[in-house]
Parts: sequence; C-alpha cells; structure tokens
Amino acid sequence: MFKNYIKIAYRSLVRRKLYSFINIGGLAVSLAVTVLLCLFVLHELSFDNMYKQKQHIYRVLAKTKEHGTWCTLPDAVSPAISNRIPSIKYAVRMFKHGYGTTAFIKADNNDFKENNFYWADANFFKLFNRPFIQGNPASALTRPNTVVLSSTIAKRYFGNENPVGKTITLDNHKKLEVTGVYKDFPANSTLDCNIIGSFKSTKFYSHPRWGNASFETYCLLNDHANIRSIEKNIQQVVTSALPQGEQQWFTLTLQPLARVHLYSSNYLNALSSRIGNIKEIRNLALLALLILIIACINYMNLATARFQKRAKEVAMNKTMGASKWHLILRFYVETAVLSFVALIIGLAMAVSAVPLFNNISGSNLVFHDILLLNFFIGLGLIWLVVTLLAGSYPAIYLSKFSPKSLMQKTRQKEGSSAYIRKGLVIVQFLSSIVLVAGVMIIYQQLHFIHNKNLGYKPENVVAISVSGVDHFDKVDAFMNELKNRSDVLAVSTAQGFPGMDVSGRTLRKSMTDKKGLPIKTNRAIHGMAKVLGLHFLAGHGLPTGENKADKRVEVVLNKKAVDYLGYTPQQAIGKKVITQLGRNAYIVGVVNNFNFASLHQPVGAYAFHDASAEPLNYVLVRFKNGHLSQTIAGFKKSYRETIPNTVFDYTFLDKYLNTLYATDQRMARIILVFSILAIIVASLGLFGLTSFMAEQRTKEIGIRKVLGATVTGIVTLLSKDFLKLVGIGFLIAVPIAWFTMHRWLQNFAYHIHIGVGVFLLAGVLAMIIALATVSWQSIRAALMNPVESLRNE
Repeated sequence: MFKNYIKIAYRSLVRRKLYSFINIGGLAVSLAVTVLLCLFVLHELSFDNMYKQKQHIYRVLAKTKEHGTWCTLPDAVSPAISNRIPSIKYAVRMFKHGYGTTAFIKADNNDFKENNFYWADANFFKLFNRPFIQGNPASALTRPNTVVLSSTIAKRYFGNENPVGKTITLDNHKKLEVTGVYKDFPANSTLDCNIIGSFKSTKFYSHPRWGNASFETYCLLNDHANIRSIEKNIQQVVTSALPQGEQQWFTLTLQPLARVHLYSSNYLNALSSRIGNIKEIRNLALLALLILIIACINYMNLATARFQKRAKEVAMNKTMGASKWHLILRFYVETAVLSFVALIIGLAMAVSAVPLFNNISGSNLVFHDILLLNFFIGLGLIWLVVTLLAGSYPAIYLSKFSPKSLMQKTRQKEGSSAYIRKGLVIVQFLSSIVLVAGVMIIYQQLHFIHNKNLGYKPENVVAISVSGVDHFDKVDAFMNELKNRSDVLAVSTAQGFPGMDVSGRTLRKSMTDKKGLPIKTNRAIHGMAKVLGLHFLAGHGLPTGENKADKRVEVVLNKKAVDYLGYTPQQAIGKKVITQLGRNAYIVGVVNNFNFASLHQPVGAYAFHDASAEPLNYVLVRFKNGHLSQTIAGFKKSYRETIPNTVFDYTFLDKYLNTLYATDQRMARIILVFSILAIIVASLGLFGLTSFMAEQRTKEIGIRKVLGATVTGIVTLLSKDFLKLVGIGFLIAVPIAWFTMHRWLQNFAYHIHIGVGVFLLAGVLAMIIALATVSWQSIRAALMNPVESLRNE
C-alpha cells in the first residue's frame, strides 16, 4: 500500500507540472536557505569544542558598575588565585603584543608583520591542547625569550625547514628562540594565536601589578568544582591580595568556555577577533524558520485551493473503502515525496552557494561540514518537520468530507478553507513587509553611522605603525621627511588613534573621590589635534615632544571630562588632573567631544597627554585628497629610507572605523539577501494561487467579456481580493516591524528615529510585488478568447 502511495504521489507531481514546479521551487529555495543558515549556526555553536577539558575551562571576567564587564584583568590576578585556591588547577594569562599593536618579526633575514602575537604562561597548552608538530608542549614556554609558532607561520618564516632552535627577532631588538610548532587553531576556536611567546619574557612576569587590566585570564578547575564557591573564594583572595590603599573597582566572575564565543559581544577589551553574538544566531534561526514557513504556506494554499480538482478522486477512494487515516497517510506521502525532491535540489543549491554565503557573511563554512552525521540527522529532522507542517492541513482537510458531499456537482462553498487560505496569504506578506522594513531601517542606521559628524575628521588620515622601530630618532627623521612633502597637511605621533582601544584610567575630582569617571588616555605629541581635526574650546595642544627638564605632564581633555570635573573649558586651563598620569599633570587644552569609540556607546571621557608611561606606536598623517596610491607609495619610500629593515604597515582611520560595525554590516547583508528570497518564495505561492483562481473562474471571465467587460475590469476583479490581503498584512506588520527594529536600535547610543515613510515604502513595495505577480496571470486570463473559455466549460 505504501509503495502504491509513492507511485500515486509521483504521478501526481508529473501530471500537475506548474503546481509541482511552484511547490518544489519554493521549498527548494527555502530549504537551501535553511541548510546554509543551519550550517552557519552549527559552526557558531561548535566554537571551542576541540579542547579535551573544555567543560572545566573558565575565563575570569571583571564586572564593574561604571566600566561594564571586562574580558581583561590585572596580571596579578592569575598568580594570586592559582596559588591560593585549591579548586583551580592552573590559571593562564594571555596578553596581546604591544596592547594590540602590530608585531614586526625578522626571520631568516626576511621581514614580516603579525597581528596575532600573544604572550602566555607556561601552562597554556595544559588548558588548550593543540597537537605539536615539533617540540614539546609541556616545556615549550617554560623559559624566558622563547616562542612557539603555528604551522602556517612556521612555513611562512622558514619554509620546509624545522624551525626549532632557530631565532626570530621581535621589533628589531628582542631575540626569541623557537621551541615548538603547533597545528593552527581552527576557524571555530576563539583563540586566534599565530605566535605565542613565553610570558616570562615580559616585564610583567617578575612584577605583577593590580593597575593594568590588559590580560585575559583562563583557569582549569577540578572535576565537580562548585562555581559559586570558587567565585567567592576568588573575591576573598583578590581583596586580601590588593596592596594597601589600592581600591577594588571590579568583581570577578567565571565564564564557561562554551559561552565565551557567543555571549561576549557586550563585554569590553576581548583580545580575540573571533567574537560571535547569540542574538545574531537567534535572529538567523528565526529567519530560516520564517522562510520555511512561507514555503509550507505555499503548499497548504495550493493543495487546499485545488480541492475541487481532487474532490472526485477522494470520493472514489472513500467509496472503495479507504478510511480517513488511509487518506491522511496518502496525502502525507505525497507531501513527503515532494519535500524530499525539494530537499535534494535545495541541498545542491546550498552546496553551490557556500562560497557566496561565506563572502556575504564573512564566515568560514566548508563543504565537509555537510558530510557530518549530525548534519544529516538535522537534515532528516528538517524534512520530517516540513512534511508534517506542509502536509498537515491539506491531509486533514481533504480527508474529512463524506463521499456524498464530494460527488455533488454543486457543493457548498469552501467556507473555512477559503478563510484559512486568506489568512496564510496575509501571514506571508506580513512577514515580507516586516523583513523589507527591517532591511531598510538597518541600512538607514548604517548610512547614519557612516555620515554622522564624529567630532573629528577620520577621512584622509593614515596611521603608520612604528612600534617595531629600535630608535625613536628614526621616527623623528621619518616625520621630518613627511613634513617636507607637499601632499602632507599635518603629522603627529601617538600611542593609538580613535576607534582603537588605548589605556583606561580613572579621572577623579579630588583625592576623596572614590567613584571617579572612566577615562581613555592616549599619549601623543604636538600636532595631534590638527591631524584629527579636533575643535579646541579653550587652551592649546600638547608640546612638540622635545625632552623637558621638569616632570610636568600636559593634558588635553575633552568636554565630557571637564564637565565631570565641574569646570567650564576656560576655567579648566591650568588645573591639576587627578589620574594615574603622575602628580604634576595639568590641563593645557580642552577639545569638543568626539566619538572615539563605536556609536554603540555614548561619548566618554578622553585625554591626550605627553607622559612617558606608554610608547608612541603610530605616526598619524593627514594628507591631501588626490592620488591616493601615489601618496602611499611616497610614504612607503620615505619610511624605508629612514626606517630600514622594518615592514611598512599602515591603516586608514575611516576604514578602521568601519570594522567597528562589521557585525552590523554582515547582519544587514544576510537579512537583505534572505529577505529577497523570502519575497520570491511568497510571490511564487501567490502566482500559483492566482493561476488556480483564474482557472476556476474561466467561465465567469468568458461571460463577463461577452457582456462587454474590459481587460482592465477583469484584471481589477481578479486582483482586488489579493491586494486587500496585502493591505491587511501591512496593517499588522507595521507595529511588529516598529517594535522589533526599535529594540534593535537601542543597541546604539546614537541612532535614527523610525519614520512612517519606511513602513509606507515597504507596504508599497509589497503591493507592487503582489500586483505584478497577480496581474500577469489576470491579464493572461482576461485576454483569453471567451468562446474557447465557454466551450471548455
């Protein structure tokens, strides 16, 4: 019997080609989208599963009332908790080279640059097991001035030779012995280390401090450890270990490794570039489900709309003794066959679209992910769900009638089925309108971000890294070369630049001010304000950078910092600054507020200073707008003449700022593409439904044409009911879209206001799409010869 049902289902699909094409096409597209999004979601959920002890690895976070949650801690935390808490087997510190600046490497007389150079404790590989190709992971980082390389980096630096025992030079002054080569961290690892140096090589190892919170700390716990109890113990240890007079501005908590990737997007100072977002995963999963539901609605609509065509067939089956459950099974088998064909086509489409999806989403999906057993199990579940969902209403609806009512030539109108079909069409276009409105609002916000006045001018500014220069005299020579160029407007050096994380300190009104205000401090020299285009409200900029006889530190604050101190910009000039910049720090200038971080965050306090506490890592250059390639080539030539044996590494400020919104831009691209696909799938269903309705009203159309009806009148007759449904969908979609996008915009401190025009435009677009879809079939029906129509009837 089951085999017979499959044969009947196959013949039914072949006989009704248009019906089959629309259903299979819509389901195939939706399943392809679902497969791609499922691959992406599975890839994101698979992060950090490769580590054997993953269930017992935790990252230590610092929670503060004023600063938010930090992923980085003072370097003194790790030795304090590992030595005093028995439940912690190991604690490991990680620190990015130069606080995130480029590392300049010399190996085999060749120069390289590396952005993922980390320093780590000797126990690093006891937590994060990576297979070693050469060397011993247990001892590779136990000695100072040693380093291990990833297999890709080892091959790039030394070719096919064994690099163990060889030496690389870091930043033209530090010699490091290569003690091992490990397999690259996979794409689904939060850790993105290409080079790992022994923490004993740094100045922090011998003198751990509580003031510099720049170190990620991971710990390995004993089996069956009580997390809450350990967190309390950690807090007690830190409180007792703090030096006398040192204020505890943070509370330490433990974050499971399994949550590090997806649940850290709102945390500050994460070292890894591989940060996911659980909200993005949920949104994409919801989008995949929505597109799948739209395709299933198509099937339900067309199956129930063809009720009259299949009424006699069902009646004959019931007359011959088929029960209700036999018919339900038969219709489910038909749906299963159709969805299986769609699944195969959709899978082929998904496989071919993986490179395109990677380009759109910035992910690293690979073909062999499709060959995993879990994926095929998931694929089978998707097929089962689609079959049950799409086939449920047709199977139950078409099997409930009695043979007598089905065989009657004049039966009652469909009643509830017609209303359900209309409701399903409303749901389809409601979803489409919400998606279209959402895409438009996202792109409006991204356009707003791109064009917002940030309080400074990042355009035509390049930051050239000089962190690897062995003598600052060479940097001075390079700057002098730049100043003599006709295409250069201003030059300065700084620790960092806007958009980049620089030193975090606390600004206080007085010595008794225990709360303070978080402030970002950036060491710079004369000319920084001109390079960035900052607007002075009072005072002047920093000195030229010559060595001063006194120990006076000059500071330029932004208005946010001055407002906290309770001064006007003019009153602030000459006042002492109480922060960790020394006892003799004085305000010499006040600039207007500027957005030095992402627009997800409000403007905070910021200071430029000339204290020698931090290195000057970058030369910042404002250049004339013109021949960009020639300008950069000139800069590179001057760099190589004055600073030889170091790689020329530069960053455009405006392009760097765009990376702060990479996640938002990726989400916008994905939603745009899949919204278009959702509308196409919905339009396919509407096309099929219109085609069937036109077929059902052939006789009516013929009579109306004989009586003088025009083509326009007939098109209007056939279209108005569907356009009413789109209008109802629009009315329901507006509040849903507004609420959803209003919540999304709350993630930005600066955002657009949602106007009525967005929803009107989305509704008009949906109406045009529906009208174009319906009109094509309506015009085709209206142009038919009425004689042929009546003869066929």
